Amino acid sequence: MKYLKQTVLAALLLPLVACGGNQKPQTEAEQITGTTESNTNQVIETIMTRRSIRQYKPQAVNRDTMQIILNCGINAPNGQNKQSWAIRVVDNPDFINGITEVYKKANPNATKDPNFKNMFRNAPTVVFIAHDTAYDLSQIDCGLLGENMILSAWSMGIGSCCLGGPTRFMTNTPEAADYLKRLDIPEGYELLYCIAFGYPDETPAAKPRDEQKIKFIE
Repeated sequence: MKYLKQTVLAALLLPLVACGGNQKPQTEAEQITGTTESNTNQVIETIMTRRSIRQYKPQAVNRDTMQIILNCGINAPNGQNKQSWAIRVVDNPDFINGITEVYKKANPNATKDPNFKNMFRNAPTVVFIAHDTAYDLSQIDCGLLGENMILSAWSMGIGSCCLGGPTRFMTNTPEAADYLKRLDIPEGYELLYCIAFGYPDETPAAKPRDEQKIKFIE
Protein backbone atom coordinates (compact mmCIF):
# COMPACT_ATOMS: atom_id res chain seq x y z
CA MET A 1 0.00 0.00 0.00
CA LYS A 2 2.84 2.34 0.93
CA TYR A 3 4.53 1.63 -2.43
CA LEU A 4 1.26 2.38 -4.26
CA LYS A 5 0.91 5.80 -2.55
CA GLN A 6 4.49 6.72 -3.49
CA THR A 7 3.85 5.70 -7.09
CA VAL A 8 0.67 7.83 -7.31
CA LEU A 9 2.42 10.85 -5.75
CA ALA A 10 5.32 10.57 -8.19
CA ALA A 11 2.89 10.42 -11.09
CA LEU A 12 1.14 13.61 -9.90
CA LEU A 13 4.42 15.53 -9.49
CA LEU A 14 5.95 14.46 -12.81
CA PRO A 15 4.07 17.01 -15.00
CA LEU A 16 5.09 19.83 -12.69
CA VAL A 17 8.74 18.84 -12.86
CA ALA A 18 8.63 18.36 -16.63
CA CYS A 19 7.05 21.78 -17.20
CA GLY A 20 9.47 23.59 -14.92
CA GLY A 21 6.91 24.37 -12.24
CA ASN A 22 6.32 28.09 -11.72
CA GLN A 23 9.46 29.26 -13.51
CA LYS A 24 9.17 32.96 -14.43
CA PRO A 25 10.30 34.40 -17.78
CA GLN A 26 13.47 36.46 -17.64
CA THR A 27 13.18 40.21 -17.34
CA GLU A 28 14.84 42.44 -19.95
CA ALA A 29 17.75 43.20 -17.62
CA GLU A 30 18.24 39.49 -16.93
CA GLN A 31 18.34 38.76 -20.66
CA ILE A 32 20.92 41.50 -21.26
CA THR A 33 23.18 40.64 -18.32
CA GLY A 34 22.69 36.88 -18.26
CA THR A 35 21.74 37.09 -14.58
CA THR A 36 18.66 35.68 -12.91
CA GLU A 37 16.16 37.23 -10.54
CA SER A 38 17.94 35.72 -7.58
CA ASN A 39 21.20 37.59 -8.21
CA THR A 40 20.09 40.87 -9.80
CA ASN A 41 18.75 43.94 -8.04
CA GLN A 42 16.79 47.10 -8.72
CA VAL A 43 19.88 49.22 -9.41
CA ILE A 44 21.07 46.82 -12.10
CA GLU A 45 17.55 46.61 -13.51
CA THR A 46 17.38 50.40 -13.78
CA ILE A 47 20.80 50.73 -15.41
CA MET A 48 20.25 47.96 -17.94
CA THR A 49 16.75 49.02 -19.02
CA ARG A 50 17.37 52.78 -19.23
CA ARG A 51 17.05 54.29 -22.69
CA SER A 52 17.66 57.78 -24.06
CA ILE A 53 14.21 59.18 -24.82
CA ARG A 54 13.69 61.58 -27.71
CA GLN A 55 9.88 61.74 -27.77
CA TYR A 56 7.93 62.97 -24.75
CA LYS A 57 4.34 63.35 -23.64
CA PRO A 58 3.33 66.99 -23.11
CA GLN A 59 2.71 66.91 -19.36
CA ALA A 60 5.50 68.36 -17.24
CA VAL A 61 7.25 66.50 -14.46
CA ASN A 62 5.99 67.94 -11.19
CA ARG A 63 8.52 69.84 -9.12
CA ASP A 64 8.34 67.53 -6.11
CA THR A 65 9.47 64.64 -8.29
CA MET A 66 12.12 66.79 -9.95
CA GLN A 67 13.42 67.76 -6.52
CA ILE A 68 14.01 64.08 -5.72
CA ILE A 69 15.88 63.69 -9.01
CA LEU A 70 17.97 66.79 -8.31
CA ASN A 71 18.80 65.63 -4.79
CA CYS A 72 20.01 62.34 -6.24
CA GLY A 73 22.16 64.37 -8.63
CA ILE A 74 23.92 66.47 -6.03
CA ASN A 75 24.67 63.35 -4.00
CA ALA A 76 26.90 62.05 -6.80
CA PRO A 77 30.59 61.53 -6.03
CA ASN A 78 32.72 64.58 -6.81
CA GLY A 79 36.34 65.59 -6.40
CA GLN A 80 37.25 66.88 -2.93
CA ASN A 81 33.55 67.57 -2.39
CA LYS A 82 33.97 70.72 -4.43
CA GLN A 83 30.51 70.18 -5.94
CA SER A 84 31.85 72.02 -8.97
CA TRP A 85 28.50 72.34 -10.72
CA ALA A 86 25.76 74.90 -11.11
CA ILE A 87 22.29 73.54 -11.89
CA ARG A 88 19.40 75.44 -13.44
CA VAL A 89 15.96 73.87 -13.91
CA VAL A 90 13.60 75.24 -16.55
CA ASP A 91 9.98 74.06 -16.81
CA ASN A 92 8.57 77.41 -17.94
CA PRO A 93 7.02 76.97 -21.41
CA ASP A 94 7.67 80.64 -22.21
CA PHE A 95 11.41 80.13 -21.76
CA ILE A 96 11.51 76.84 -23.66
CA ASN A 97 9.33 78.10 -26.52
CA GLY A 98 11.13 81.44 -26.65
CA ILE A 99 14.61 80.01 -27.08
CA THR A 100 13.15 77.51 -29.55
CA GLU A 101 11.91 80.38 -31.73
CA VAL A 102 15.45 81.77 -31.81
CA TYR A 103 16.70 78.30 -32.73
CA LYS A 104 14.13 77.91 -35.51
CA LYS A 105 15.15 81.18 -37.12
CA ALA A 106 18.76 80.01 -37.21
CA ASN A 107 17.81 76.44 -38.23
CA PRO A 108 14.68 76.62 -40.41
CA ASN A 109 15.05 73.01 -41.51
CA ALA A 110 14.22 71.89 -37.98
CA THR A 111 10.59 72.76 -38.52
CA LYS A 112 10.33 70.32 -41.44
CA ASP A 113 9.90 67.58 -38.87
CA PRO A 114 6.13 67.50 -38.19
CA ASN A 115 6.79 66.32 -34.63
CA PHE A 116 9.12 69.21 -33.78
CA LYS A 117 7.85 71.33 -30.88
CA ASN A 118 10.96 72.51 -29.09
CA MET A 119 14.72 72.25 -29.38
CA PHE A 120 14.97 69.98 -26.33
CA ARG A 121 13.45 66.93 -28.03
CA ASN A 122 10.03 68.35 -27.09
CA ALA A 123 10.71 67.72 -23.39
CA PRO A 124 8.69 69.86 -20.93
CA THR A 125 11.51 70.11 -18.37
CA VAL A 126 15.17 70.88 -18.99
CA VAL A 127 18.04 70.82 -16.50
CA PHE A 128 21.04 72.94 -17.49
CA ILE A 129 24.42 72.02 -15.99
CA ALA A 130 27.40 74.35 -15.83
CA HIS A 131 30.88 73.51 -14.59
CA ASP A 132 33.52 75.40 -12.65
CA THR A 133 36.24 76.25 -15.17
CA ALA A 134 38.79 76.74 -12.37
CA TYR A 135 38.69 73.02 -11.49
CA ASP A 136 40.18 70.70 -14.12
CA LEU A 137 37.98 67.72 -13.18
CA SER A 138 34.71 69.60 -12.91
CA GLN A 139 33.38 68.14 -16.17
CA ILE A 140 33.74 64.65 -14.70
CA ASP A 141 31.84 65.75 -11.60
CA CYS A 142 29.06 67.15 -13.80
CA GLY A 143 28.88 63.89 -15.73
CA LEU A 144 28.46 61.91 -12.52
CA LEU A 145 25.80 64.37 -11.37
CA GLY A 146 23.86 63.89 -14.60
CA GLU A 147 24.01 60.11 -14.50
CA ASN A 148 22.58 60.07 -10.98
CA MET A 149 19.68 62.21 -12.15
CA ILE A 150 19.07 60.12 -15.27
CA LEU A 151 18.98 56.83 -13.38
CA SER A 152 16.82 58.09 -10.53
CA ALA A 153 14.38 59.57 -13.05
CA TRP A 154 14.15 56.30 -14.97
CA SER A 155 13.44 54.39 -11.75
CA MET A 156 10.33 56.58 -11.36
CA GLY A 157 9.14 56.19 -14.94
CA ILE A 158 10.60 59.47 -16.22
CA GLY A 159 12.65 59.52 -19.40
CA SER A 160 15.62 61.72 -20.21
CA CYS A 161 18.19 62.54 -22.84
CA CYS A 162 21.57 64.26 -22.52
CA LEU A 163 21.85 67.12 -25.01
CA GLY A 164 24.91 69.10 -26.05
CA GLY A 165 23.55 70.83 -29.15
CA PRO A 166 21.14 73.21 -27.36
CA THR A 167 23.75 74.44 -24.91
CA ARG A 168 26.30 74.90 -27.69
CA PHE A 169 23.70 76.93 -29.57
CA MET A 170 22.92 79.07 -26.54
CA THR A 171 26.55 79.84 -25.77
CA ASN A 172 27.57 80.54 -29.40
CA THR A 173 24.56 82.42 -30.74
CA PRO A 174 24.33 86.16 -29.98
CA GLU A 175 20.54 86.11 -30.46
CA ALA A 176 20.28 83.61 -27.59
CA ALA A 177 22.23 85.78 -25.15
CA ASP A 178 19.15 86.94 -23.24
CA TYR A 179 18.11 83.35 -22.50
CA LEU A 180 21.63 82.43 -21.45
CA LYS A 181 21.62 85.43 -19.11
CA ARG A 182 18.33 84.30 -17.60
CA LEU A 183 20.01 81.07 -16.49
CA ASP A 184 22.09 83.19 -14.11
CA ILE A 185 25.22 81.05 -14.44
CA PRO A 186 27.77 82.07 -11.76
CA GLU A 187 30.93 83.88 -12.74
CA GLY A 188 33.71 81.40 -13.50
CA TYR A 189 31.24 78.72 -14.58
CA GLU A 190 30.49 77.63 -18.12
CA LEU A 191 27.36 75.94 -19.49
CA LEU A 192 28.35 72.35 -20.28
CA TYR A 193 25.26 70.39 -21.30
CA CYS A 194 21.59 69.94 -20.52
CA ILE A 195 19.26 67.04 -19.82
CA ALA A 196 15.73 66.79 -21.16
CA PHE A 197 13.21 65.21 -18.76
CA GLY A 198 9.66 64.06 -19.32
CA TYR A 199 7.32 61.11 -19.57
CA PRO A 200 8.36 58.84 -22.47
CA ASP A 201 6.25 58.72 -25.60
CA GLU A 202 8.35 55.96 -27.17
CA THR A 203 9.94 52.65 -26.17
CA PRO A 204 13.27 52.46 -28.03
CA ALA A 205 15.17 49.20 -28.15
CA ALA A 206 18.61 48.84 -26.62
CA LYS A 207 21.52 49.72 -28.88
CA PRO A 208 24.43 47.26 -29.00
CA ARG A 209 27.46 47.80 -26.81
CA ASP A 210 30.98 46.73 -27.78
CA GLU A 211 32.33 44.51 -25.02
CA GLN A 212 35.64 44.30 -26.86
CA LYS A 213 36.42 47.77 -25.46
CA ILE A 214 36.70 46.15 -22.03
CA LYS A 215 40.04 44.57 -21.17
CA PHE A 216 41.37 43.12 -17.95
CA ILE A 217 45.08 43.80 -17.46
CA GLU A 218 47.05 41.05 -15.72
